[in-house]
Amino acid sequence: MKKKCCEENSNSDLSQAVKFLQVVGEENRLKILCLLKEKELCVCDIWQNLNLSQNLVSHHLKILKDFGLVTSEQKGLNVFYSLNKEIIKNSTRLLNNYLD
Repeated sequence: MKKKCCEENSNSDLSQAVKFLQVVGEENRLKILCLLKEKELCVCDIWQNLNLSQNLVSHHLKILKDFGLVTSEQKGLNVFYSLNKEIIKNSTRLLNNYLD
């Protein structure tokens, strides 16, 4: 008898997949990831593109950074954010274990 996917994958994998969905499941965070897919941006570019307050964008960027989906680099007075493509690839691959 074939095992169910939730029996085949470890509990830590399941927890990681759930956390990934929680992080990217928020509309503004998904929009930020979409913007960063094109190029690295500073907070000022992101909040202006999304018509959100700077502090709200910073809050979402912190959550994305804490999960590892984005990285940041100080350049002069600005902090620029970019996608961490390796973590995104790993997270989507992990999620696909449950959906494929």
